[in-house]
Amino acid sequence: MDQGQPEGNPVEIAVLVLALAQAESRIWKGEAMGSSLKIQASGTDGATLERALEAAREEVARLDRMMTDWKDSGPLMEINRQAGTRPVEVPRDLFFILKRSLQVSELSDGAFDITYAAAGRLWRWWEKNPPVPSPEEVRAALANVGWRHLRLDEARGTAYLDRPGCRIGLGAIGPGYAGDLALRKMKELGVHDALVNLSGDVVAAGTHDGRPWEISIRHPRRPGEAFAVLPVSNLAVSTSGDYERFFIKDGKRYGHIIDPRTGYPADGCQSVTVTAPSLAFADALATAVLVLGPVKGMELVERLESVEALIVAADGTVSASSGLKRRSP
Repeated sequence: MDQGQPEGNPVEIAVLVLALAQAESRIWKGEAMGSSLKIQASGTDGATLERALEAAREEVARLDRMMTDWKDSGPLMEINRQAGTRPVEVPRDLFFILKRSLQVSELSDGAFDITYAAAGRLWRWWEKNPPVPSPEEVRAALANVGWRHLRLDEARGTAYLDRPGCRIGLGAIGPGYAGDLALRKMKELGVHDALVNLSGDVVAAGTHDGRPWEISIRHPRRPGEAFAVLPVSNLAVSTSGDYERFFIKDGKRYGHIIDPRTGYPADGCQSVTVTAPSLAFADALATAVLVLGPVKGMELVERLESVEALIVAADGTVSASSGLKRRSP
């Protein structure tokens, strides 16, 4: 056989080349949910791609309004305002993600806990020179942290925080859910090769130029450098790390991911990357694994089906789940 010619049926190859030549791509970049947002779609109909991108953007904006905990209005803020007072009727999507959050809390023995926010608000990363909260402040805030303080009534569609000082924050699962629903909107409009990227948390469908999408994993200590690349198709990838928002005080790094069991920033990992069928689940699990640390975190991952992880421990040691190891060349 002529080594200069590609293998395969010449007609099939010609059809593939023609299809790739006719494919169009659209990309939208902006901001949403307090982070960067990138939406990419490929197909043969430019008008359909534009409609899909617009629908995806609108879906993320809708969920942003619903799940924000830093604006003055919205159903999540109302739950926080009514803590210890009364249940609040919430939209179906918000109820779903609250219920999903409690399931991940139970699965991770409380390492993932959306009521962390009662303690998280003590750590003011946005300030130029933030103080370290006193042990007394942390202990007082911890009295209002605990996923069992959130009561859901499925029949009435209500959510209730049973202590006045409790507070919910959905930053570790809300963006993932928004990515999932944005991708679903594009699929409903007939776009099957697409990607939604919310500040590095990615959910991808189909392929990119006929090949799996390639997701670069940022090195947690070398800005601008990737230490791994994961090929994905019909899969979600989420990374949590201590490098996204942090400050250093007296030589100690304080990251933005709070261990809800202690009230202090988790410090067992530099970063955790999780792959899972949905971005909401991957998003929440990446946080849970980072809080649990490299050993217990990997034990959790290995118990779950269709979930893999890449963990960088506090000392820089990198470990991969068994499924990722099997995929490695």
